[in-house]
Amino acid sequence: QIQLVESGGGSVQAGGSLRLSCAASGYGRSTRCMGWFRQAPGKEREGVATIYTGRVTTKYADSVKGRFTISQDSAKSTVYLQMNSLKPEDTAMYYCAADNRDWVQCLQFSPPFALWGQGTQVTVSS
Repeated sequence: QIQLVESGGGSVQAGGSLRLSCAASGYGRSTRCMGWFRQAPGKEREGVATIYTGRVTTKYADSVKGRFTISQDSAKSTVYLQMNSLKPEDTAMYYCAADNRDWVQCLQFSPPFALWGQGTQVTVSS
């Protein structure tokens, strides 16, 4: 079973930046679509960004377009989320996820991804 481990969360002031990392213990069909999701207290989990590692196609939630960038390092089986111009409303637990869906399906945040990490907290203060 492939495991996903997130890192890079923390506390930052509004306007600051953070880079999240997601290291997969393996690499293959089950990780060909990777994504970042977040859940704030009292709110439902929402999709942030996805990347199809074969074609390097990406999708972003409207709320983060132009501020966040998802990228991959295939050699390290790692996916990153560079978060710039952070806002207090970006405060949430951020989760890495993986799935074997194809590149078209990878442009959607649903249905739920198959594999999930434990999450890393991001707190943005005003």
